[in-house]
This record gives sequence, structure tokens and C-alpha cells, in this order.
Amino acid sequence: MSTSSRTFSSGIPWQPSRRNLLQLSGLGALGLTLAACSGPSVTEDTARAKTTATTDWSTITPASEITWWSNHPGASKAIEEELIARFAKVHPEITIKHVTAGANYDEVAQRFQAASSTSNLPDLVISSDVWWFRYFLNSQIMPLDDVFKHLEVDTSDFNATLYSDYEFDSQHWAAPYARSTPLFYYNRDLWAKAGLPDRGPATWAELEEWAPKLAALLPADGAPLGLDTGTSWAGWWMENVIWGQGGAYSKDWTVTLDTPEAEAAGDFIRALFNDSKVAGLGTDTSADFAAGIFGSMVGSTGSLKGLLEAATFNLGTSFLPDGPKGSGVPTGGTGLAIPASRTPEQQLAAAMFLAFITDADNTAYFSQNTGYMPVRTSAQEGAIMTEVYATTPQFRTAIDQLETKTRTQDWVRVFVPGGDQIITEGIEQMVLKNVPAATAWASITPRLQKAFQENVEPYL
Repeated sequence: MSTSSRTFSSGIPWQPSRRNLLQLSGLGALGLTLAACSGPSVTEDTARAKTTATTDWSTITPASEITWWSNHPGASKAIEEELIARFAKVHPEITIKHVTAGANYDEVAQRFQAASSTSNLPDLVISSDVWWFRYFLNSQIMPLDDVFKHLEVDTSDFNATLYSDYEFDSQHWAAPYARSTPLFYYNRDLWAKAGLPDRGPATWAELEEWAPKLAALLPADGAPLGLDTGTSWAGWWMENVIWGQGGAYSKDWTVTLDTPEAEAAGDFIRALFNDSKVAGLGTDTSADFAAGIFGSMVGSTGSLKGLLEAATFNLGTSFLPDGPKGSGVPTGGTGLAIPASRTPEQQLAAAMFLAFITDADNTAYFSQNTGYMPVRTSAQEGAIMTEVYATTPQFRTAIDQLETKTRTQDWVRVFVPGGDQIITEGIEQMVLKNVPAATAWASITPRLQKAFQENVEPYL
């Protein structure tokens, strides 16, 4: 076995899944240093000893004001302000300070890390799929189970897959909020002009077959498929491609980017941009797609509402295409977490607000106005969403894909600090510089291994 896919010698007892993340001992009390990547790190300054102390929530009076840090996923600032207004009608004694803490998940995370040793922390913070675990490693967030039990929150009504994404050591460290899967969006009018069936391609190979007919109808600077790169994005959609080739970023903690399957996936994407020109990059892929420059795009579920409003054509939605060796779609988006260092009064007020904005009615409201999936099972089939599905069936696609196509993300992307950034850099070598997959993957594999060895392995 080559060094780029060796198994780390740590006697790995941990077998996390979306439904059950087993106990990882001895994490929080140890200083960790992030190697070879940017963004929030796990450091001696922020790592705090885990505590088994519990709060008697029945003795706590909620704070009169709390701060919520958000990037307003899916251009949802006005929607979030409506949620705050709804909460104020029920709890006028609690004021919510709504802060734009960054333009995306990464910027919020960097700001949260920078504030971790100060008194300027929020009481509720965006906690995305690639950031929540390092917050846990730092002991920066609190488990929600006890406070939710005190508030009589029906956590069994959370979509089991989405809620268990934040489960570790038999506790939940965040709650699902703006949750998504990547979707295949397509221009139905263009499809009709090209004589194609009114559906997304069943496979990536089928998209390649359709591409010449689409390209003939598109502007010279367009492409049949618009596909973005960038941190917290490229590594996400690429999981669908690499899984469809029978590969993966990693098997448990073992990096597996030197396999024929991983190399086939990378070279497929490289060729899609650089050889066949089926795919193209834009300055703003969503805007270019909505304007008819791209015939289709892969985008977040959370882009749906905005695309429906911006598109100059009939918008179609479909599952992501399968590969030659199968399928697989990652879940993503963000949850919300409560910082561990806030006072019990602040934490209780934050938990009350978190429970409120993720209840069945409010998650349905958030979904119908953004495109993100309702995080409550009852909301998915409730009256609000049933009406939405009837009038705008595109909203149904993500729910059906969630139930039939999703799988657990590869650990090296979501559990290794900086893993997502490193993987993105490898993908961008292939897409932007036409670097062969074997070369690009080989260049990032040692960095992924080092990040694991220095940030996670010593504490297993």
C-alpha cells in the first residue's frame, strides 16, 4: 500500500455515521495545532477541558438579549428577520441582536474563532457541515440535549439524518437549520429546443451525450454546465462525482486519493472543463445560468428560491447524475450551535430561540422562501409544504433526493480541520490548471495526512 493511502496507526475505535457517532475520548483538554491549511484552527488558546457538569435549567432565567451570528444562507436576511419578529410576539422579554458575521460559512467560522478568547462571542452561531466538529474539538459549543429536554423540544421530529449529522459522544452539538443537498438545475426551455427529455441527465455520461445539442444553442462564452469551485463548495459536489466512479476521498481516516477510481473522477472533471468544454466557470455561475449563459448548473438546494425569481426561463430541478459505478449525494448546509462559554442565562435564551425557528411551522416558512429543506419530518409533509410542492414542484426534488440518494460524507472532508480547503485546492488544480488527477491528488494527500496526524490522530 502506498503512503498516500496508508492506514494511520491509532487503533481506530471510532465509527461515526450520520446516525451514531461513538465516543471519542480525551479531546478537549489537549492543545491542537492546525497544519498546512487556513481558516479556524484548534489551538491551545481555544481548547478547553471538557466538563461533565450539567446545568439545572429549571433554576435559570433566560437572558433578556442574545446575539445571533449568521451569514443569511440563501439570501435569507429578510426571512431571518421575520423569524425574529415571530419570536418577539411569543417572547417579548427576549431581544435578538441579528448580526451579519460574514458572507459565507467560512467567514463566520473565522470570525467565531477570532472571538473565541474574548467576550465578543455570539450566543447562537452558524455551524456548517465542515466547521461544527472543530468547534467540538475546541470545546467551543455545548450539547443541546439537556436544554432541549428542559424546553420539551420534540427532537424526534427532526429529520433523523439531518439531526444526527451533529451527534457525537451520544449528544447533539448543533441543530439543523439551513440544510441542503446539491441539485442539478436545468433550463427547461433550452432542453425543449434541443429536443431533450424534460428531466436532468440520469448519468454524467448522458450529460456528455446531450452537451453538443445544448452547446449549439448557447452563447459562445457559455457552456452546457456551469460549475463553481471554491472552499465549502467544490469538495462538496465532487463527492457525488468521486462516489459515482466507485471512489472516495477517504475510507474512514485513510486517504484514498491514489486509487484508480479517485483518479478517474478527477480526470473526468478535468476533461469536462478543459477538453470537452461541457463545463464552464463564470464570474457568478448562478447569475450566468439565470441569464441563459449556462444551460444547467449544480447548485445548493438553498439557491432554489433565488433561481426561481431570477431565471428568464422555466426552471427544472433533478437529482445529481449517477456515475458509471453508482450514485451518492452529500447532505450539507448549516446548523446552529450555542457557544459553551456563554452564561446559562444566555444559553437558555439562545436555545429557546433555536427551538422556535426550527419548529415545524418556521422551518416550513424558511424552506418555502429559500429552497432549503425543512428540517422537521412533520413539516416535510405538512400543510405548508404540501401546498408549496403542488404549486412549485421543484421544491420536492431535494426531499426525494434526501430520502433516496444521500450518504455520509467522507471523514477527511468534514472531520479533519482544513480538509475541505485542501481538497478544494486539489480540485482547482485540475479545473483551473488542467493538472492530471494523479498529480493533483498526490500533491494534497500528504497535507491531508499531516492535518489528520497533528489535529486528530493523537486524540483518538
